[in-house]
Amino acid sequence: MSSYDEVLKAVFPFLDGTDLASCMAVCKQWREIAKDDYFWKCLCARRWPSICKRPNSFRLTYYKLYQTFRKRQQRQALLPPRLCFEDLEFFIDIWTEDKLVFSEVVPGPLLEAGIKNPPTGVSEVIRLHLECPQYKMTLPVDPRFTVAFSQNPTVSVLVRRKDSNRVACVISNSLFDYTDRTSNRLMAYEYLDFSPLYPFISNTRAWISLLFMDKDQNEDVIDVFGIEVDFCDAANSKEEVLWLLDMLDWK
Repeated sequence: MSSYDEVLKAVFPFLDGTDLASCMAVCKQWREIAKDDYFWKCLCARRWPSICKRPNSFRLTYYKLYQTFRKRQQRQALLPPRLCFEDLEFFIDIWTEDKLVFSEVVPGPLLEAGIKNPPTGVSEVIRLHLECPQYKMTLPVDPRFTVAFSQNPTVSVLVRRKDSNRVACVISNSLFDYTDRTSNRLMAYEYLDFSPLYPFISNTRAWISLLFMDKDQNEDVIDVFGIEVDFCDAANSKEEVLWLLDMLDWK
C-alpha cells in the first residue's frame, strides 16, 4: 500500500457524507478507498452513535444505511386512485330544526366541476376563493335557500360507490356551529370513520360549508348560494381526495 493511500485513509474519516461521496467520483483509486464501509461507519457513528455499539447485523452496509437515512425521504408520488368521481354520488341533506331545507343526490362529476359562475352579490373574499387554482369541491345551489342561525341547522352527507353499490358516511347530523363572517361561510364538521384495514389513520375531519351571499339585510338569516366539501390539510388534490374516500368504512 502506498503512502498516498495511507494519506487518503487518514483524511477520509473526517469528511462529511457529501464530500466522501464526491471523493468516490474523483478516480478509480479514490473510489476503491472511499467505498470502504469503515468510513461510512464513522459517518453513521456521528449521526446515530447507538447504532454502532454492536456489530453490524443489518441487511444494509453502513454506506447504504447512511445514504438511505441521512435525510428525510421525499414524499412519494401517489399511485393512481382506485376510485374516480364518475363512480361516486353524494347524498346531502340539510335541516333547520325539523324542516328539510335542502336534499339532493349529487353526482361526483358535478361536485368536482364546482361553481364556475358565482352569482352577483357574493363577497370578494369568497369570489377569489372560488377562482383560485387550489383544489376544492363546490356545488352551486339553485334555487338558493335561506337559513336562520337560531334554527340550529344540521347536515348529513353519505357517499355511494356505484362500482360496488356500497355506502359510507362522511358527515352524520352535524351542527353548523361555526360562522366565518369574513369569508361568508357557515361550517360543520365530522371525524371520518375509516376501514379497519387502516387502523392508524384517525382524527381526519370532513368539513361542509354553506356559502352565503354578502350584505344580507337580516343578520340572523343567510342566503345560501353554494356548498363546499373539503378535508382541510388531509387531502389537497383530486388524487388525495379519492384515496381518502377509498379508505372510508364502506358498508
